[in-house]
Parts: sequence; C-alpha cells; structure tokens
Amino acid sequence: MRQNRLYYPIVVPNMNFKENTMRTLTIFLIGTLFACTSLFAQNNNNNNRNSNSNSSNNSGDYSTTYSGVMLTPKGVLLRNTSLDYGRVTQQYLTASQRSYNTLPKDVQKKTALRYVSLNRLEKAIVDGSGVITEEMKYLAGLQRIQYVFYFPETKDIVIAGPAEGWFPGFEGTMMGATSHRPVCELQDLTVALRTYAPGKEGASVVGCSIDPTAEGNARLQEFQKQFGQQDARRPRVRATFVNGLRQALGMQTVRVDGISANTHAAGVMVAADYRMKCIGIGVEQAPVNIETFIANAKPGGSNALYRWYFVPDYQSVITTSDKTGIELVGNGIKLVAEDEVVAATGERIVQKGKVDKASRAFSQSFTSQYPKLAEKSLVFAQLRNFVDMLVCAAHIQKEDLYEKGGWSMEFLGSEEKYPVQTAAAPTAVEPVVGSAFRGNVFMAPIGGGVEIEPKLALDAKNIKNEENGRVSNVRNNVKIELKENQWWWD
Repeated sequence: MRQNRLYYPIVVPNMNFKENTMRTLTIFLIGTLFACTSLFAQNNNNNNRNSNSNSSNNSGDYSTTYSGVMLTPKGVLLRNTSLDYGRVTQQYLTASQRSYNTLPKDVQKKTALRYVSLNRLEKAIVDGSGVITEEMKYLAGLQRIQYVFYFPETKDIVIAGPAEGWFPGFEGTMMGATSHRPVCELQDLTVALRTYAPGKEGASVVGCSIDPTAEGNARLQEFQKQFGQQDARRPRVRATFVNGLRQALGMQTVRVDGISANTHAAGVMVAADYRMKCIGIGVEQAPVNIETFIANAKPGGSNALYRWYFVPDYQSVITTSDKTGIELVGNGIKLVAEDEVVAATGERIVQKGKVDKASRAFSQSFTSQYPKLAEKSLVFAQLRNFVDMLVCAAHIQKEDLYEKGGWSMEFLGSEEKYPVQTAAAPTAVEPVVGSAFRGNVFMAPIGGGVEIEPKLALDAKNIKNEENGRVSNVRNNVKIELKENQWWWD
C-alpha cells in the first residue's frame, strides 16, 4: 500500500504589521500527538465479513488511519487531510447501502435498546471455534452503552444501549446506517474488560499524555533568546523563526497509561487528543461553533505552557439499590484546563488552580459542544464510548459480577486467543506550529492528554441512587428467553 505522507502546515495569517520586530508574532506550538493504533483496520476487513479475528486485525505493516489522523508503520503520527466533517453524502450512502444489505435483517433493525450478554457472547465465540463474526465484532450494532445489568436467575452480565445496522464509513469506520455514529467495537470493550479483569486489581488511571521533552523546552527558550528581535515584515525572517522553533522543540513524546499502547483504544485516546488540540490552536476548523484558545489568547510570557485533558464526567452513573443495574447518563466526558510554568531547565511545574482565561474558555466551550462535535467527528464519539466501556468494566469488577456470573473470561481475556495488541506503538511526532500576529511574542508549547479514573466514577460520593425505579424498571422489563448460542436481543 502506498504511503501518503501528509504533514501539518504552519499557519501564518497574512496580516499588516504595525511594528517592525518579532514581538508582533504570536506563536502557538502543539506537541503533535501521535497515535498508536490498530484503528480502523476495518479497511482490510470490509470485504471479509464473518472472518476470524486472528486474520482481521491490523498487522501494522502499513499506515493506519483514524478520522483525520494517520500513523506510519514506524509510529510517527501525521495529519490526514481527508477529515471526516460533513462527508456523508447521498451518493456515499447509496454506495454503502450494498454493504448494509448483507447484514442479517434482524440486526439491521434500529432500536432504542439492544441487549448483549457478555458471557453468552464469549460462549458463542468459543462454540464457533473462535471465529468472530461481524455481528460479534461490532457488538450487534451497539452505538453506546447506556445500561449494565446483572441477572442472578440466569447469571447473565448484560450491556444495553441504542443500536442499528451499520456500514463502512470514513476510512473504514463502521457507522450506524441512519445515525452515522460509530458502532462500539468488541476489541475496545475487550481492552476495558481486561483492564478490570477477574482477579485483577485494575488500573487506577487509563489515559495518555503528550508532552514536549524537558530538553526541547530548554532549547526552545535558548533559541528565543538567541534569535532576538528581527523585522517581522520579512517573510523569510518569519519562516526562519517558525522553523527554528520547531527544530528547537524537537520530537514530542507520548505516554499511554493503564492499557497497551498497541491497541485501537489507545489510538482513539491519542487521536482524539490530537484533534482537540489542533482545534484549540486554530490549525483545524471545528465542525461546530467552539470558542478556541487562539481566538482569545493574549500575548504573555514565553514560559507559559497550556495543558488540556479529557476526563470522564464522574457524576454520570445512576445505580439500583442492589447494584444489579447501572445507567450511564449525560455527556460522559469533559475537557479541563491546567496551566503550568516551564522553568529554565525545561522542567514543568504545575500551577494548581491557575487557569488562563482563554484556556478556560476553550475547555468549557469544547465540553458544552461535545455532543454535537461527536456527531460530526467520529473519533470523539469513539473516545466517549471507550470511557463508557471502562466505567462499565470497573463496575463489573467492583460488584464481583465475574464471580457471581461464573464468568472467567477465558477467551476474551487471553491475548493469545483473541489478540487486540496488533498495531505498531507510536514513538514520536514533529511539533506543529500555529501562529497569529497579535501583541508581543507569546509561545505556548501545548501538552496534556486523557486521564480516565473509572473507579472514581463508582465512588460513593459520585454515584447517584435511582429515583422512582428509573433503572430497576428497565431491568425488570427485560426477558431473557434465548435460543442456543443467541447472545443479543431487542
């Protein structure tokens, strides 16, 4: 497969200058995250429905893509210019209908609640000699997990949510036939379940962090001093300055916590973080109205470092009194800002409680628009789905549902039997520079990442008890009367 190396452009607005020095240049640098991923290896699988998972996962031999992000085989993240915004055309839907029509009629049906028994799903896979059908791979078209139930009488551990048939969408993403939202994937759910597996303590934090190195930060400040004041009206001077900043900062690093960096889920976290930061610094136009950081940023000291993190909405779980059912409500995720100061040595010192107004405005605006953004950009919906999966898995472990349901997760819990760590891990990425001409010199290497603490969402101070039988009523209306090897129902 031919590799298209698509690099992120430097954005330098064409403006008139009232001053003659480089002090009129506002520079924003982002440590351009890199994505580890087996994401959307579906490109290989769209023509191979009902295939065994061992043959359907991405081997990492060629570039893989997320919505708007490309990862090379060597683990370097590049921007993919074919962003997913507004690309669902009638012509595209007509062509995709052929794939949709190959699905069984019952799974094509759109429903407000589809139920999936996790232990029955695994049994069906084992009984089928480990072959994972497309229905299994995409969890019968679930688009979001809304409920988790345990049924003592049948020992079923069940997840439930809205669902419908699907078709291959942008860059291989499987999308709901009418909602155009990405469907939940078994490989991501498996990562979450393994993180909180039976007999395992489980990770306290799952996430990623994208950061400039201390050496890079130190070189950056030294370069700024050496470059001095130059005439900003000269394009060559501006280009030299911007390129010098990039070279001084050097390659960025990423850390994945709590899960393997070689998984699709890890790639989702990093890719979503990347897209968010590109929107924040104005290098990428958001598909919805978001108050960006760069639009409100004021010139400041060159040691300012802005960091934005995706975190769960920890007050999003409603539970029954006997903990046999939970409902996930609300956005499920939000963006928070944290300011730091870069010392002369390049070390970062967290300034707790001190948040720049422009940074706060961006994080609040991004959070408020997240539902609409997730409808336009698939990777943000996928990030939200993975956060939901982690909270659900932590609940299953906390309430000892593995033991109660007699489910040891022998197949899904085994990397040898069901490999999900199938992609080359990310290693490095070049910094991306966005710029605006406004006031004095202002440089902002931007870091941050994703920090998910699923257990915190289940803490007594965060969890909400149901009112008026809100969750119990849904659970009590579920009838489990299934055929042999049936694992989902409406």
